Amino acid sequence: MTLLLLGIVIFLGMHLVRVVAPGLRAGVIESRGKGTWMGLFTAVSLVGLCLIIYGFGQARGETGMLYDPPVFLRHIALLLMLFAFVFLAAGSLPAGRIAVAVKHPQILSIKIWALAHLLSNGETSSVLLFASFLAWAVIVRISLKRRERAGESVLPVFKSTRNDALAVLIGLAAYVLFVWKLHDWLIGVPPIVMG
Repeated sequence: MTLLLLGIVIFLGMHLVRVVAPGLRAGVIESRGKGTWMGLFTAVSLVGLCLIIYGFGQARGETGMLYDPPVFLRHIALLLMLFAFVFLAAGSLPAGRIAVAVKHPQILSIKIWALAHLLSNGETSSVLLFASFLAWAVIVRISLKRRERAGESVLPVFKSTRNDALAVLIGLAAYVLFVWKLHDWLIGVPPIVMG
């Protein structure tokens, strides 16, 4: 569990630098250039992500249960994940009505992903991982609201409703692939357990 915790601190800490220490980011960009900052950001984030993946794999099955979610919460989690995939796709494309309406679709996608997994997983390591990402997404969303009020952040500008159709199609395709095989293949746990 130590590696999982270390990975979460490194990964999310790096993703919170702009929120908690904007001067550090600005200083590196000013003195070394944006490319250096992006390289550092990517390298540190990858180290954190690798530690999360490895640490979560180690901790899973070794930590106790904080709660045992009822079966109906797994069904709700499956439904929520459909929306998470659509919002993730909407945030990766030029803005359509979905991106404009929700303002920060990728952050919303992470919040939904984390909440869905908290509803369906009660193991200590799972709760630690998903609660951390949910808290991070809430903090970032609050920070983005403050930056918007200060005129620092630019909201998505509508481009085409075609991008909404693409977001729904891509999100639905990714969702089906994850439910069908990818979740089991990548994570080692099928999202739908038969029997």
